Amino acid sequence: MTMGDTIKHAGEEAVGKAKEAAGRATDDPELQAEGRGDQASADVKQTGDKLKDAAHDITGR
Repeated sequence: MTMGDTIKHAGEEAVGKAKEAAGRATDDPELQAEGRGDQASADVKQTGDKLKDAAHDITGR
């Protein structure tokens, strides 16, 4: 995994948080849900990144 992926996935999570907050502020449940979905997607990607890093640490490849 590259540092670029880490930054990209963290950025996706931040965008999701912003969308969720904007949805709350404007009383837009669809935007809130989209933001939560973006955050969940970013969390899955970040978990995958962590697993790849752990596997690399164990195998050295």
